[in-house]
Amino acid sequence: MDNGSTYNGRAIYLAAIGLIILLPLGGVLLAGKEIAKYLQFPPLTRYVEHAGFSWLAFGAIALFVFAAVSPLIGRAVRGQTIVGQRPARSFPLWGWGSIFLCAVAWVLAWSRFEWFVDYQIFTFSPLWFGYIGVVNALTYMRSGRCMVLHRPKYLTSLFMVSAIFWWFFEYLNRFVQNWYYINIEGLSSAQYVLFATLPFSTVLPAVLGTYELLRTFPRLSGGLATYKKLDFVNSRPMALTLLVVASIGLLCIGIYPDYLFPLLWLSPLLILTSVQLITGNQTIFAPLSQGNWSRIFLLALSALICGLFWEMWNYFSYAKWLYSIPFVQRFHIFEMPVLGYAGYLPFGLECAVVAECFAKSDQTD
Repeated sequence: MDNGSTYNGRAIYLAAIGLIILLPLGGVLLAGKEIAKYLQFPPLTRYVEHAGFSWLAFGAIALFVFAAVSPLIGRAVRGQTIVGQRPARSFPLWGWGSIFLCAVAWVLAWSRFEWFVDYQIFTFSPLWFGYIGVVNALTYMRSGRCMVLHRPKYLTSLFMVSAIFWWFFEYLNRFVQNWYYINIEGLSSAQYVLFATLPFSTVLPAVLGTYELLRTFPRLSGGLATYKKLDFVNSRPMALTLLVVASIGLLCIGIYPDYLFPLLWLSPLLILTSVQLITGNQTIFAPLSQGNWSRIFLLALSALICGLFWEMWNYFSYAKWLYSIPFVQRFHIFEMPVLGYAGYLPFGLECAVVAECFAKSDQTD
């Protein structure tokens, strides 16, 4: 990618992100709501009252998720005909160091040592630094290449972009309040920024590192390289329609948070990719026109795997997040209601879209 294309792409994304930021604010202004509570920092006040559990809504959402995901899983399972590759290297020493870091951080995160009390809230970041090291070490062992050794500038840029990226979702959550943090009430604004930014910086490296590892297991996406073709994914009229619908939904997300909360995950992805397509750029969905679903599937799976680790390590941590999701707040796996894990699927695609635009894409460094 040349510099002109890179800057052009980044300008497109910045314009789209500006739209995404302004739309929810515009919606609550139109509804006559008080803006100040949506911009409170640190975000401690809970002001969105959510609807209770509904079997009808739970069943409908579960059926939709099953209908969307099960054909891909079935195709991947039936198409497992490629022989998996053998490890290309032994597991590196720095990989063992990453495992050790993960183990120590895990013990510290889930214990309550008196001598460690002042640092207890900062244990989440070392866990994920260790995780990132482990998945890169496994990728290196299986393929002979990994981001840590062969794309360090790219990996560094991912950490920087990731911090901004997740702050963006924290901002959108202010309009629906589907999750909130506990045991952070004594933090100043500066302490809260440090507490939050460090773990936020690990999101993209973790998801995309997991994706690179999964790519070394060809059987995981067996059969999905030649599946159903979706010609409309490259249609500009379709992109324009989705852009309008997603924008209206995001405009109204703060007005009807109980009904539109899924758009917190869907609208940014649809807006970003629609703007890409309308301006003549290729989107992450382009391979679907040729029937290739492999990347989409592996990115969604990568985010789901990371999601399971996020929720597991969060469960017994001192400073942690809890959920309040309308209609489906039951049947938890760790703190997350089971249907909440569906949000990780489009999130994996968003990670890739943002990384492609804002992180350096030089494969050789």
